[in-house]
Amino acid sequence: MKICAFTGHRPKSFSWGYNENAPGCVMLKEVLAAQISALAERGVTDWLSGMAQGTDLWCAQIVLDLKKKNPALKLHAILPCKGQESKWPAAAQALYRSILEQADDVFFVGRAYSPDCMLERNRYMVNRASILLAVYNGTYRSGTGMTMRYAQKLGREVIIIDPTSRHITYRPPVTK
Repeated sequence: MKICAFTGHRPKSFSWGYNENAPGCVMLKEVLAAQISALAERGVTDWLSGMAQGTDLWCAQIVLDLKKKNPALKLHAILPCKGQESKWPAAAQALYRSILEQADDVFFVGRAYSPDCMLERNRYMVNRASILLAVYNGTYRSGTGMTMRYAQKLGREVIIIDPTSRHITYRPPVTK
């Protein structure tokens, strides 16, 4: 079974911020949809989303849209703690809850918030995935950067999409 995990930045890290109608955001979502479709064609059936705003939710929604045509696909919502969405804007909370209702399963890495719960969630996903699809702007000191480095350390295949240029970099899996 091939499993793909998602990682990427929150909307505040993108030039368009929270404006999902901005051309850059629309084009990035198109690139994500093409990559997720290509991975599904390669036999990826299970998808792990940490369900954070931005990349995680966009990817989860793309998987749910593809699942309408290919019911073999499974979306797994991997949550760092209860209440992750509690301080988000109402529209983001509604999208989050809608995706959770449609997910094949929901798993809490931890019940309560802790300073490391996001890192633990990210490592949980990478430990179970063979592929990491990342939207990464090059910021070294970020959760996305740490997640990518962890995946590479474990020898996972990593696909990186630059959010501005939408250039795609492939880092093949490393067999030990």
